[in-house]
Parts: sequence; structure tokens; C-alpha cells
Amino acid sequence: MKYNFDQVINRRQTASKKWDTLQEHFGTDSITPMWVADMDFLSPAPVIEALRERADQGVFGYSIRTDSYLTSIVDWFKRRYKWSIEKEWISHSPGIVPALSLIIHSFTQPGDKVIVQSPVHHAFYRVLKLQGREVVENPLRLENGRYTMDFDDLEAKLDSTVKMIFLCNPHNPVGRVWNKEELTKLGEICMKHNILVVSDEIHCDLVFKPHTYVPFASISEEFANHSITCIAPSKTFNLVGLQTSGIIIQNADIRTKFEGAVNAFSLATPNYFGIVALESAYRHGEDWLNQLLDYLQGNLQLLTEFFHEHLPEIKVIQPEGTYLAWLDFRDFNLDREELNQLVLEEAHIGFDDGPIFGSGGEGFMRMNFACPRSVLEKSLQQLKQAFTLLEKV
Repeated sequence: MKYNFDQVINRRQTASKKWDTLQEHFGTDSITPMWVADMDFLSPAPVIEALRERADQGVFGYSIRTDSYLTSIVDWFKRRYKWSIEKEWISHSPGIVPALSLIIHSFTQPGDKVIVQSPVHHAFYRVLKLQGREVVENPLRLENGRYTMDFDDLEAKLDSTVKMIFLCNPHNPVGRVWNKEELTKLGEICMKHNILVVSDEIHCDLVFKPHTYVPFASISEEFANHSITCIAPSKTFNLVGLQTSGIIIQNADIRTKFEGAVNAFSLATPNYFGIVALESAYRHGEDWLNQLLDYLQGNLQLLTEFFHEHLPEIKVIQPEGTYLAWLDFRDFNLDREELNQLVLEEAHIGFDDGPIFGSGGEGFMRMNFACPRSVLEKSLQQLKQAFTLLEKV
């Protein structure tokens, strides 16, 4: 089946965070939202059909994770990534951010330190600070337009008060897909210091050729037994609102402790429609995903070439994965308020403000390019007009 990613879908007044909170978030609703990390595309047809069939039944009672549901996760990761996991390793969470909160609660105490590799997903900071944990930044290094991990800085910051590290693989917002050598080096340092690795791998399916996603826990038994891997079909197939994630934990003691927290907070019952969508996506969504990746690659090429030709001052940090572009505006020498004002009031676009991602975010903005190409083209022209006017002034 050929999918039409060019279709423009009206998402206003659908209780969409991305489209229906613009006035609250940006102070205006007369902009194109390119911020929240969901896509403006229809989910795969088999998923939509499976949800319709379940809705037509008309009874929406308590749900369970079936054997078929768990097997679909096992089969997906075995088929696409040659990662062999067991069904009993898969715990449930209504989303990855809630899982991070449960993990913090279960494996750390107030005042404990947790490493994050900034600039990184702003939810990492939020869940840590809300539970009274101390954030320790291990900033990524930007060299020649590409981010790398700073292992010397990481090891220098590890002491007895550091209990875990949040790994983001692929990385949001800088788009790195960490390779096996990098992950191995990170893992060796963490194992040496008895640091629990919590790996957010929600964007794992959204990787551009020739790059390859490597699950952290797949590298060695030691890594698997000292880590927690958070996965979901939500970013891949645009299913975030169905709040269904898999938390893969090989170590039985760690898994028991995590599931104890899930039960303590009464979060073990999965979303009735989420379980249907996950299984259908993993069983029947691969063709859609392959077409999506081609389309996203085209969008990325378009925006890269556009900036290079028309706005070379804006540097695109080339993402190896995700549908998020990390844009470097520092050559314009604008402060945070000036940059936001220009993008909002002159270009009429809503990006994510770089500093919310921690240190290293100053002068950057995150752009979600998972939208129909006509929307992207229009937004790029609006940026061109806004920044051309700035240069004339």
C-alpha cells in the first residue's frame, strides 16, 4: 500500500497538545507548530483498522497484556535489530516519562545524583527535579557539526552519590544515533562505578541510513543486567496519545522492584486501545515505517539544502535519527528573547526553545520536521523572510 504523507490534516480542536495549546504556550495561535514531538501524519492503516474493530465491539472494560501482545514486541526487536529479549523481561508503563519517574522513585533517594547528557530531552530535568534528585550534566561535545560524548568529563563526575545515568539513544534533540563503540565505552565506565543505565530508546525505529540503532542492553550480559531499556511504538507510528510503553529489564531483581512501583501507583493496567495499537503496529506497520523514513529523509534533505542556500547562518546539526532538527542560530548573535520573538512574530513558527534542553542549548532551537512537505516548504519561506528582514535592518 502506498501511503500519502503529503496529506494535510486539520488537527485543531482535537485536544491536541501540539495544536490546541499554542495560545497558552506561545501567546498566539496564529503560528505553525513545529515543536511537540508527534507527527502530523496518519498512523498506519492496519493500526487504524484494528482500533476501529475494537471500538466497534463497544465494550471497554479492563484490559490485559496478552501473550500475542508481548510476542509482537519480542518479534519486532528480533527481526529488525537482532536483539533477543524474553517476554517476561517486558514490564508495562503508560509512557516512558512516567517510567522514568517510577525508576527515579524506585532506585534513588532524595539528594542522589543522576547524570544527563545535555542538551537533552527537557522531561529528564523535570522528573528529576520534581522528586528532589540532583541533576549532574555531562555535556555533549559539538565538534565540526557533530556531537560526541565526553567520557573524561563523565568519569570525573562519578562518585558514590551518583546512582544512575539517563541515556538517550537515539538522542533527542541532537539526533545522534550512538554507535556500538560509544555505547560500549559508556557502559564500561558505568559498570566500573556501579551506575544503573536507564536508556530511553523511544526513537529507535526512526534512524536514517547508513546509521544503525544498537540497543544498549544488547551489547553484553553485564550491560543487560545493569540497565533498564524504555521502548514504545509511540514516536515510530504516531501513537503517543495511547500511552503504552514497554520497559525491558533483564535483571529479575531490578524488574521486581520496578514492577512493585508500577503496582504501588496503580499503573499496571494497560490502555484498552494502546495494547491493540502496539500489537498491530509491530505486526503490520513495517511497510508504513519504511515509507515514512524515506519521506522524512526527503524533508531533511529539503530543509538542509534550503538553509545552505538561503540562510547559511543557520546551521543544521544533521540528525542521524528522529524527526527533529537541532538548529544553530548563534551566528546571528541574538539573545534568547530576541530569537524567540523573531521566530514567533516574524516567521510565525513555534519551535522548541534550545535552553529548555539544558546547558549547550543557548542559541539553538529544535524543529519538528515530521509534517507534510507543503507545510515544511511554507515554514522555510517564512523563516527566510524573517531573517532576511533582520539582516536588512
